[in-house]
This record gives sequence, structure tokens and C-alpha cells, in this order.
Amino acid sequence: MTPERGWAAADQRPYFYLSYARSPASEPGAGDPDHWVHTLFKDLCEHVQALTDCDGATAGFMDRASPTGEGQKQRIATNLAHCRVFVPLYSPRYFASETCGREWFAFNARVLRASAAGAGHIRPVVPVLWSRVDLDRLPDPLRHVPVEPTTGERYRTQGIYGLIKLRRLRDEYEETVFALAQRIVRTARETPLPPGEPRPLAATPSAFRTPGDGPRRVHLSVAAPTRRTVDGHRGTQPYGESALTWNPYHNETTRPLPELAEELIRSLDYRITVSDFDDDLAMGEADTRTDKPSSGHPALLLVDCWAVLDEERRRRLKAFDANSRPWVAAVIPWNRADVLCEGEEGRRIKAELERTLPLILERGRRTDSRIAVNGVPTLKAFTDVLPAVMAHLTQQYLKHADAHPPEGLRHERPRLRGPIHPHHPDHRGEA
Repeated sequence: MTPERGWAAADQRPYFYLSYARSPASEPGAGDPDHWVHTLFKDLCEHVQALTDCDGATAGFMDRASPTGEGQKQRIATNLAHCRVFVPLYSPRYFASETCGREWFAFNARVLRASAAGAGHIRPVVPVLWSRVDLDRLPDPLRHVPVEPTTGERYRTQGIYGLIKLRRLRDEYEETVFALAQRIVRTARETPLPPGEPRPLAATPSAFRTPGDGPRRVHLSVAAPTRRTVDGHRGTQPYGESALTWNPYHNETTRPLPELAEELIRSLDYRITVSDFDDDLAMGEADTRTDKPSSGHPALLLVDCWAVLDEERRRRLKAFDANSRPWVAAVIPWNRADVLCEGEEGRRIKAELERTLPLILERGRRTDSRIAVNGVPTLKAFTDVLPAVMAHLTQQYLKHADAHPPEGLRHERPRLRGPIHPHHPDHRGEA
């Protein structure tokens, strides 16, 4: 369903999607282990229906059926793509659930696309405390979403579960749930989110890293001209005052692509640093005069093909390519709506990029996300392929990295290296 059609049927969209971690059955035939979650869901739906003009069927959605059937998988994807507000039920089990991490990522990716299309920095998420959690230790993608205080100290310390299980706290439970329903309705009205395209949950990455993995780090470096330095034949529309304000998909969004990429990578629970490639290389070349190894974090290079027209930058890109490790990858935006990308000039520039980054581009073509280096034609394609590139980078780092930086260096920005002499102690003899 396209966003336009979705808006036409806006009244049929559920007000909220309840995302929760399923509980294992204590023993066969013991009944529904998520009975109390369903009770909360029904009570929220009742209040939302009373506060709006929606009917009971469109107040909310909760996945209670077996997720193995194709019909149920489609219903989950459709409701994630169309719901107005996302309601995650926080508990220790929630942050360890891969399914919940995928639901969070799918909804957040929809928010990012709407923001890129001009919806602004909206955040239609209403977290609910199911049980007590340490809010200071939430996964990184969730820390920017405030858990607003609601009625009662017991809710903040025990969560909904602590209220719903005790009859003497029934009034406090009702007051808390009504306040949450009010917040859901207010959020839906104040931060309208257009519907998106359903995406299969099985092919969606989790926004939460696996427990015990430790922090995931990546450095994003952007190689692009500025409005002042771009080749005269190119035109200045995609460019800004620095590489970090480059916007190759200017026909789809007003936001710089590095900013959108940073948000999307951060939503995958990565600690990310971002910089201009030219600045990185200046530091990287200084490193070659010392015996200090470079930081071992994965690195992603976001490259504008027109960046290779600058002779000095092209030389540095070649040196970087020749010494790149397996956990370094590139993404090449190539806007199919850009006339110069599709013309003779574009083909010449692309051929020059092939000669400049042969090793990184060839490695990228040996993956399932080869579109990343062949040319990403649209903003949607970019947001779809970036999680796959990040997953591959992480796998390569875990597979090939034989040393990690000392503890004191782990918060430093990784440096993209310049040329290494064959007799240098850090020379490995291979890319």
C-alpha cells in the first residue's frame, strides 16, 4: 500500500501497536503466560476508543497469534507500517528479544523516512513500564525516547505488572492506564506519522545488540565536495558548506545524507562517530610516521562519485583503498533522478571511481548488498541497504580483527589510514 492510499484509509489505521516480549509457558497446559499483557491491551483499547472516533477494531494491534503463519506475518508488517503510535512494553525480557528489536527498528526506519520527507523530527512512541527497568542502561536507540512520568510512584518502581496483579492497587492501575491512553491519543494527534511500506519482519535487523556482545562501534567518513570545491560542470544543488551537509537525494529530502545515515546506524545500537574524509586522511597520514596501530573499529565510507575529480582527494582515496581492512566498506549514492548521474559524464565519473577504489568496491560486490557499491538509486534503497552493510561489516570485524585497541582508546574516533610502507611494522601485505 502506498502512503497516498494509506492516508485515504487513515480511519482504518490502528491508533497504537503494542510491542511486547512473549513469556515462555511455565508448563504445558498452564494457560496463556501473557494473559496480563492482553488485559492491559484490552483496557488501553477501551480507553482509546472512548477518547476518539475509532471503533474497537482499529484502536490498537497486539500480536497474539503464532507468528509462523504467512497471514499473521503480513498482518504484523502491515500494522507496523500503518499504526499511528508505537507502544513498547519495557521489561528486561523486552531488550533481550530479537523480535522486539526488529519491531522497534521497522517502526523507527519508518519515522526516519517520514522525517527525511519533511515531517520534521517526530517521535510517535509512548514507552510503557511493564516491570522495573534501569532507564540509565537502556539500549542506545531507546535512550533518546523519554519515559514520561505518569501517576503514582508504584508505577515507576514496579511497572504495570506490579499494579495489575494486586487487587488493592486496582484504582492506581486504572488511573495509570487511562493516563497512558490519553498520551497515546495526544501523541497520535500532535505527531502525525504517514503510513509506510510493510517490510517483512524476518528480513528486518534488530535494533538491540545481542546480550554480552559489548558496545558496537563504527566510524562513518564522508568523501564529498562542497559547494565551493565541486567541479564546475556538476552543479551545486546536492552540496553544502561541508562534506557533512551533502544531500545527493535532494529531490526526496531536505536533510543531509550523513545526518540520516548517522540516525539509522545509531538506531541499530551502534556507537557512531562521523567526520569528513579529508580530515580523517590528514590524521591518518600523520599516523604512518609512528609505530602506533590505528583504531580497530569498523569503518564505513560514504562516497560521492564526484569526489574523485579532485586530484589530491583521489590520491588519498587510492591510498586508503590499498590499505583498507576487511571491516571497511563503502556506500555509493547514485540518484537515478539526477540527470548528470545517468549521462555520459556520470559514466565517466563512475569509471574513475572504479579505478580509485578497486579493492573496496570488489569486496562489496561479493556480498548480498552489492547495490551499495554499484550505486544506490533512491533514498528508500539507501535506508534498506545500510543495515545489511552494517551487519556485514560487523561480521567481518569479528572474523578478521586480531587485535582490539587498549581500553583507554576505545572512545577515540577511528582513523582512516594513509599509505603504509612495506617495511612498516603494521604492514600486512594485503588489503
